[in-house]
Amino acid sequence: MTIPDTQEKWSGQITTVTIGATKAEGGTRGRSVAIGGQSGIVFLSFDGETPHPPTIALDVLDKQPTDWPQPLEEVYGDVWSDPAAWAGRAKELGADLINFRLVSTHPDEGDCPPEQAAATVQAVLQAVDLPLIIWGCDVPEKDQKLMPKVAEAAQGENCLLGAVSEDEYRTLSAAAQAYGHKLIALSPCDINKAKQVNILVSDMGYPIEDIIIYPSTASLGYGMEYIYSILERGRLAALSGDRLMAQPVLLDVGLEAWRAKEARSGDEVADVWGPAAERGPAWEAVTATDLLQGGADLLIMRHPKAMQAVRNAVGQLVG
Repeated sequence: MTIPDTQEKWSGQITTVTIGATKAEGGTRGRSVAIGGQSGIVFLSFDGETPHPPTIALDVLDKQPTDWPQPLEEVYGDVWSDPAAWAGRAKELGADLINFRLVSTHPDEGDCPPEQAAATVQAVLQAVDLPLIIWGCDVPEKDQKLMPKVAEAAQGENCLLGAVSEDEYRTLSAAAQAYGHKLIALSPCDINKAKQVNILVSDMGYPIEDIIIYPSTASLGYGMEYIYSILERGRLAALSGDRLMAQPVLLDVGLEAWRAKEARSGDEVADVWGPAAERGPAWEAVTATDLLQGGADLLIMRHPKAMQAVRNAVGQLVG
């Protein structure tokens, strides 16, 4: 009996997007990071190539967080009042990129002026040579003033800026194009919405090939099945030739995982759920590995134990 060839014949491929610029590329980063490029289903080597394994960025805030639980404070508590030192710790822990959040610019978190935020970004760029992902404060009126200053301050470094959305995309798209940065396209977990954001941004003249899709996400136990199914559908559409979905995917795993009660709760529930020092990182790691199998390319994470567990899993699956 002849065994039929069941391998899929994909007509599409995920676009490769590079973040960061080395000295030879006009920047000051020690290396750049490429994501995407897959030509088949994730982790199925017989189905297509995976030229760039999934990449991990560690979270860094520009001010001391007030709601991070004890397991994270034990890792970052001695440096989290200094963004440059915190970024240095993230590099020491093995991050591929720094995910830098300008929290202090939010009107309710200090309302830091754009010029000061831009100076902080420059300080982080000088402190570490990893590529940067930079987020505003998610208040449109403030981000419209903030992000052009930040983009200008990081000119030449080929950063990844977040985020454009269906309602707010013009200012950041123009700033990213003017100063040579990549863009995060944020949408609800809906394929049509993700496509719409890409269309709006590309209609402004920004190259769709420089966009990274952020379709929002959830943590283990909080809608994972739905998120996974949307990720999977998006990746299958891209491999089937849908150009609007052929961009790499970023997911904010650490933010979601560490606000789940199972990760945040302390040792008062250790008899039922296990010690907090192990439970939180495990919740983040399982969330991340689930999402990777749905088609995520770039993960934002927080705890080094979770990051290492994910790297070990990827090593086993990709080699």
